[in-house]
Formats: sequence, structure tokens, C-alpha cells
Amino acid sequence: MKPLNGLWTSPLIEHARSIQHSFCYQPVKRKKMKKKWIVIPSLLVLIVIGIMVMPILQHFWEQSRPRPKVVVDGPMRAKAIDTLVAKLNDHYIFPDKAKQVAAVLRQRQQEGKYDGITDGEQLTQQLTADIQGVAPDRHMEVGFAPGLVLPDDNGAQPPETREDWEQRTNFVMRQIMRHMAKRQVEEVNHLSPNIGYLKLAGFPPDFLVAEKFGAAMDELADTDGLIVDLRHNGGGAPESVALLVSYFVDQRTRLNDIWDRATGETKQYWTADKLDGKRYGCKKPVLILVGPGTMSAGEDFAYTMQALKRATVIGEPTWGGANPARPHRIGEHFYAVIPGRRTISAITHTNWEGTGVTPDIAAKPDNALAVATDLLQRRVRGGAPLVAVGR
Repeated sequence: MKPLNGLWTSPLIEHARSIQHSFCYQPVKRKKMKKKWIVIPSLLVLIVIGIMVMPILQHFWEQSRPRPKVVVDGPMRAKAIDTLVAKLNDHYIFPDKAKQVAAVLRQRQQEGKYDGITDGEQLTQQLTADIQGVAPDRHMEVGFAPGLVLPDDNGAQPPETREDWEQRTNFVMRQIMRHMAKRQVEEVNHLSPNIGYLKLAGFPPDFLVAEKFGAAMDELADTDGLIVDLRHNGGGAPESVALLVSYFVDQRTRLNDIWDRATGETKQYWTADKLDGKRYGCKKPVLILVGPGTMSAGEDFAYTMQALKRATVIGEPTWGGANPARPHRIGEHFYAVIPGRRTISAITHTNWEGTGVTPDIAAKPDNALAVATDLLQRRVRGGAPLVAVGR
């Protein structure tokens, strides 16, 4: 949990400093009375911010501070395994496979394979390996996090709209989340006057990243070709994938369907009719860089653009996780991430689970940008096909 502390508290500090600077900055030659009237409001603002931020900082301090060592005993192991079996049977998208996993876990439990494991990390690693041996779903894992308290399964689902999100979060948290979402658009640049470069670390909720996507695409609209770098993309929301794909098509297009086991319903994902920024259109070449660090929603974007024949994918095969998952509490210190939804491409009628996205042009991830830049430069200069010469 330590990374959370750095990710969340640094924006708070930066935000407070920026407010302090905006209120306090004045030319040096001012009368003392005016300085007082400048400093006093600044201090009041910082005090108010401190009061609002303190509960959040306290929460993340509690999450990030060193935890006492938890010794896993027999009852704790039994409860975690029993609950894990129940959650798999209740939520996993393939019920028959869940039963097979449960049978294996029960057999190994009876054989005493888990007896004597008193370390939580070791236990969850063994359980994950046993599950993956039967159901090699990349999103599925068992985790150990002392002190972590997850909501009950019947709790509120993540917000899907800006209005719902605003009602359920306070002002400070909204500013933090907006800041973090914008940081997922890591770089927007021109590699040359006619070649654009867009680097994405993730796909935050569409209502948080739509404005940033729009600004990025406005900046890149005048280029003759574009490289989208997803080599270190950790994934995110399918709605944001559909939003970004929308910039590269000229008409409304159906992309993916996601079936939800809990409801039995299938949700269709279409491109957006209205966008914040300029459309890039369906004519100019787009190259997508991928590798083993391209995960989940990052794979979704590459897979969908490739299936639409709208982009050329360069690099190495991606991670291979297509089924959306959520965490479930299975004990006081244990959780299980279980895929409860299944992505089905409206174009290929399957997905990239287990296989990843296979690049059109193979290249080592460290060399993929150079390969893409060379190919794109030759393409925009003379219309040469996007084929790696001599590779």
C-alpha cells in the first residue's frame, strides 16, 4: 500500500502550495498593511484545506504505515479457503470452471498442502498458483493485505457517471482523482512536424479523462500520422477505451459487448457521437506500441483498433487479460480478485484472454518506438506500406 501514499499525498501538497502561491505572490514593494491582508487570507485558506485533507491523509497513513506481522493459523486458513470457494462459485464467469477449481482446492486442503503455511503472502501465492493451474485467467488472484477492509459484495458499485461520482466524493477527493486521471495521459508531443505521439499509462473513468483526451487530440489533429504508446499501460475502464477509439472513426461503431454474470445482462460499447476534441478521422495512419506491460484496457484499445483495421500494432505480445474483475473479501486479511464479466469483441466475437494482442510487426519493446517512427516517416513521405523492411 505504500505507493498509494505517494500517489495521493503529493497532489495534495502540490495543490496546497499552488493555492498558497496564488494568494501570497505580490511584488516586493508593498506596504506592510497590504502584506498582512494578503498573508492572513492565505493562512485561512491553508487551514481550511488542512481540515478537509486531514481525514484523507490519516486514512492513507493508516494504509501505508508498517503493519504488525500477522501469523496465519488453521482457522484463518480454513475461513479464507471456504470463502474463496464460495466466492468463485458465486461470481466467476465460468461456473463449470469454478467448480473444477473448488474441487482442486478442497482436495489439496484435505491432503494438508496448506497446513503449516503461517505466512499470508506464501498462502495466497500458493492458492493463486493452484487456481491458475485450472483456470488461467490473468485477472484472477488471491491477495494478502493486513488491515485492508473491503466493502461487502452487496455494497455500492463504482460510479458510472460524473453526477454519481460527484455525489459520492468530497471536493478534495475529486481534485485528487482528477489530477491522477490527467497524469495517465503521460505525454502529448510531435516527434516531427507531421508525426504525433500520445503516451498513455492507463484508461481512467471516461468522465474524468474526457477533457484531457480532447485536449490531446486537438494538439495532435494537424499531424499526418500518430504513434500511440501503450507499452506501460496498466488498464482501466472500457468506457474510456471506447471514447478514445471514437477519435479514429468517422461513424458510430459497435466495439465490444461485456456480459455480466451477476445480472445476466450484456452491455454494448459503442463509439461516442460527440467528442471534446477534434476527430483524427479514419484515413491517417495510426501505430500502436505494445508489450508485456500492456494490460487489460490497454490491450482492449490495441485489440479493437487492430480488429477494426484502423491501426498497425508494433512490439511484443501483450499481458493477456480480457475479463473485467473485482476484489472480494474472503477473510480478515485476505481478498480474491475474481472476473465476473466477459468481454466479447463485436468484430472478432472473441477476446484476447490468455493470448494477448499479437503485434502486426514484431519489435523489442525498447526498440518499438524507433521502428514505428521509421515506418511512419516513410509512410507519410511516400505512402509506403507499414511493413518492417528486413525484419
